[in-house]
Amino acid sequence: MTGYRTLKVLQIYNTLTRKKEPFQPIDENHVRMYVCGMTVYDFCHIGHARTVTAFDVVARYLRAKGYNLTYVRNVTDIDDKIIRRAIENGETIDVLTDRMIAAMREDFERLGNLPPDQEPRATEHVQGMIDMISGLIEKGFAYAPGNGDVYYRVRKFEGYGKLSGKVLEELEAGARIDVDQSKEDPMDFVLWKGAKVGEPFWSSPWGNGRPGWHIECSVMGKCCLGDTFDIHGGGSDLKFPHHENEIAQSEAHNGATFVNTWMHSGAIRIDNVKMSKSLGNFFTIREVLEQFPDEVVRYFLISSHYRSPVNYSQESLKEAAVRLERLYTALKGLKLDGVEAVAGSEFEQRFFAAMDDDFNTPVALAVLFDLVRELNRVRADDEQQALPLAALLVKLGGILGIVQGEAEAFLKSGSDVDEAWVETMIQKRADAKKARDFAECDRIRDELAAQGISLQDGPQGTTWRVER
Repeated sequence: MTGYRTLKVLQIYNTLTRKKEPFQPIDENHVRMYVCGMTVYDFCHIGHARTVTAFDVVARYLRAKGYNLTYVRNVTDIDDKIIRRAIENGETIDVLTDRMIAAMREDFERLGNLPPDQEPRATEHVQGMIDMISGLIEKGFAYAPGNGDVYYRVRKFEGYGKLSGKVLEELEAGARIDVDQSKEDPMDFVLWKGAKVGEPFWSSPWGNGRPGWHIECSVMGKCCLGDTFDIHGGGSDLKFPHHENEIAQSEAHNGATFVNTWMHSGAIRIDNVKMSKSLGNFFTIREVLEQFPDEVVRYFLISSHYRSPVNYSQESLKEAAVRLERLYTALKGLKLDGVEAVAGSEFEQRFFAAMDDDFNTPVALAVLFDLVRELNRVRADDEQQALPLAALLVKLGGILGIVQGEAEAFLKSGSDVDEAWVETMIQKRADAKKARDFAECDRIRDELAAQGISLQDGPQGTTWRVER
């Protein structure tokens, strides 16, 4: 799909500059993108799904525009929470993290997210972290007080706060900071943690220990994508302190701009309340997928702009199901094998214009529904003429990761009703119709409707779908 870049220059909202900017990769057509991944101590929740799905759409669109993309999403597989959970479970850290990584990949695949090109694990890059920390000490940006820890001198980095807009004096006055007598300044953050009894550790110039969280992404980003790369993404909750600290570490060590464009996805709210385990409104991806089909959840996640907060509710998911059903209904019964999508249409240009405007998926989805209306209009007169429009719907939907399945299968999904029983009832109704027993026809239709099954009579016979 090369050539679409000439339609409009892609504009991306840069958190660093707080405005939309024309996107220009460092290396011609090659885009390098890093997204902060999961800390794998538990199953992923719906907030993780929001971020990963948002950047999956970004990755899909960049490739649809003709860019050569290297997409890196890391895994944090050593962390305080991981250590505690492994102890609670009575299992090794490796067993816990391997199990959670497998579950994570399964959950994201179910949501239609493509795997990243590289998925580095923090434990594979510890030596690189030691090297970067040593370099920061040599440059005077870090210090080892002799207790096994190493800290970053926040005030020495002049640009600290440029991403989040935080002011050091205000942070120091308002933040609740643990008293640590080994710190030169309460705002300094840890780069290396001295090992406690029973904890996993690596040997280092400062004694046995393990890396702090923030240094991980600085090192994995540098290793996989270089000193400076195009896009760094993550959830809005990571803007401070994690991403702010990444910038401070990386730019002080590398002597170069760390990232050109920073992108942050909006948070998930549950019934307009912030998601929190303490409030009991915390849902894992698996819990949500037990209630709604995989693609319905994906549609819900992309139906809001990636920077906007998303309100999760049963009503929102049901609305997503209805709207996705409209797209699939337009494709029902059409054979698209070998059919070329209509090229250069108004719908295609509007879709790409929407996505060029900071990946505006709500507007892009609205274009798909306009396309469906045109498809249905043309199909009413000539089904063959409608096929290229249907192929375009599938092609553009694929950029968002939707409408890639069989229409009939989706329309029948979401119900526990036995398909064989439905087909038997449809045949009984056909027999009753032949016998002109219309009362029995109505009774069978009503019985099916009571089970959430809607019938559609047509020239090719009777088909059915699940009412949502």
